[in-house]
Amino acid sequence: MSYQLSLADVSKKTVFENLMQFYFYDFSEFNDAAVNENGLFDPYAYLHKYWVEEERFPYLIRQNGEYAGFALVRFDLSENVFSIAEFFILKKFRRNSLGTDVAHDLFRLHPGKWEVTQIERNVPAKRFWEKTFSMFADGEYTNNSSDGLQIQTFYSGKKEGAL
Repeated sequence: MSYQLSLADVSKKTVFENLMQFYFYDFSEFNDAAVNENGLFDPYAYLHKYWVEEERFPYLIRQNGEYAGFALVRFDLSENVFSIAEFFILKKFRRNSLGTDVAHDLFRLHPGKWEVTQIERNVPAKRFWEKTFSMFADGEYTNNSSDGLQIQTFYSGKKEGAL
């Protein structure tokens, strides 16, 4: 199956807003989020920043022409580190390596230091990211726990100062 990972322009913001509802639904079992009076999850507070701040990268994922998910990548200038702010693959596209392939492409598109964080309670996400890092970084990543979060750190491309 072929997929397409594309940096989205602001005209796709509504697509993100709509896909976010499915993401929030899936995630609600881990963070106890509830829908509002309109039966929807509240909007993602930082979404608009992905089209006005240079250090934010909104990606849409399609498989065989269908929307399959999204990834929101940030770059922290003060720490010089990339992070996955949000990552979502629709259930029908999971378990066929799409998520892993997309994550690996994101790491290659943005070489440097990376940090990815999961809620400790989200065991499927922890398993997915540990497998993904292990494959990408040949097991060369750190894994720390703090305040109910699991944080992996690794490098895509050369480490600073490495030959």
